Amino acid sequence: MLNPVLSQLKSNIQSRRTYLCVGLDPDPAKLPSGFSQTIEGVEVYLKEIIRLSSERCIAYKPNISFFEGLGIDGLAMLQRLRNYVPAGTPWIIDGKRGDIGNTSAMQARFLFDHLGADASTLHPYMGNDSLAPFFEYRDKLHFVLALTSNPGSATFEKRVMADGRPLWATVVSQCTAWNVEYGNIGLVVGGTNAELSQIRTQSPRLPFLVPGVGAQGGIYEDVVKDGVSSDGILLVNASRQILYGDGNWEERVDRELDRFLIR
Repeated sequence: MLNPVLSQLKSNIQSRRTYLCVGLDPDPAKLPSGFSQTIEGVEVYLKEIIRLSSERCIAYKPNISFFEGLGIDGLAMLQRLRNYVPAGTPWIIDGKRGDIGNTSAMQARFLFDHLGADASTLHPYMGNDSLAPFFEYRDKLHFVLALTSNPGSATFEKRVMADGRPLWATVVSQCTAWNVEYGNIGLVVGGTNAELSQIRTQSPRLPFLVPGVGAQGGIYEDVVKDGVSSDGILLVNASRQILYGDGNWEERVDRELDRFLIR
């Protein structure tokens, strides 16, 4: 039986004909003209983005750092935005958490009990005791960083280990094993990586959250071809491509959302 968040994502994919997860990364300096570069202006704009996209995406992924960068008022705004999202559209808080066990337990409590997250993103570096407090939220979904799209991924993630495999392959194997017990684990896999299809072969069922499409150069069609799980689930995140650009902002957002529809 699928985790409830996965079941909702699968239903959204089928009914909305897209794999798009809209990233909410507010930068006041990049707001379209007509929106104040204040907390209030950011909130109005993000509500407009949610209004336009709610039937053409499967989830939202606010990156908590963009809200933290706006101070306490930014976090309060993030909390308010949760209530604006229609029921049935998962809210993935991208916090990349993972610390010693008691600290992780507090991080998980904040994301899930106070900010209303349906899913989280996690660092695997500190091991199972740092992630278990998140996994114990059984009805939530947890995306563990496997192979990211930034250039620095070569420093550790792609480093070849003594067994001849890159480090990311060990992370994928371990997450696949943990998922047997918990059933609520996914992977973050950057859309600019040629290894995407290898990771899918290694772990057919785990859902992928794929950043790096659009502004970072990843190709949506290629990610869909290689990334869909055996349960039919994939989340392709787009942030800057949706939020910012030239011209009439509403026409541009509408056009970009349509690019992600399954034809």
